[in-house]
Amino acid sequence: MRFMPGPIKILLADDHAMFREGTAELLKKAPDLVVVAEARDGQQAVELARTLQPDVVIMDIHMPQMSGVDATRRIHEFLPEVHILVLTAYDDEQYVFSLLQAGASGYLLKTAPISDLIRAIYQVCAGELPFDPKITRKLVMHVSGAPVNPSRHNHHVLEYQTPRENLTDRETRVLELLAQGLSNREIAQELSISHRTVQAHLAQLFGKMHVNSRLDAVLTAMRWGWLRLGQ
Repeated sequence: MRFMPGPIKILLADDHAMFREGTAELLKKAPDLVVVAEARDGQQAVELARTLQPDVVIMDIHMPQMSGVDATRRIHEFLPEVHILVLTAYDDEQYVFSLLQAGASGYLLKTAPISDLIRAIYQVCAGELPFDPKITRKLVMHVSGAPVNPSRHNHHVLEYQTPRENLTDRETRVLELLAQGLSNREIAQELSISHRTVQAHLAQLFGKMHVNSRLDAVLTAMRWGWLRLGQ
């Protein structure tokens, strides 16, 4: 799975130097992945992302100066084309949903083997949404109405629901294809449109639904009854 020309530029953001250095060394197993910089905190991650404009930021959650959630939000605001892949020890649904709403493209746990991380990097670059199986279960439980943690479940319910008729037929179709797990490239092929046009439809869709990511759009549509699990 590889659609980007040239090497994939990666920014590693984690406050543990040994973990950063070890991960960077392991990523060398993939010849087309290049770690262009390492950030020791969220603020430095934002600054380096703005300067270097990497293809992928591998983001931890708990860091000094600025959290991974805030850093993800800031990077996504001024560099929406950069893919942010969360790599953390925390599987709490509160973090998962906060990061998805901030614009993260995937969520892995640090217990994952390096092969899973490398695969996830390729997947986010292809427009896919890689998630650790434990995280996927939490997402499915959430959209199916079964609270993973009853004390926090209602915290994630949106107060405002966009009228479905606000979406065009093409935007509705793009949303359905997102729910099927298709990448941007695959959506373009399915609809016989350009990759740039798919991105434009997604931007319009996200704006109308008040979401920041592909998965957030699908989860929100499921909560609103627009989509069904398995659709």
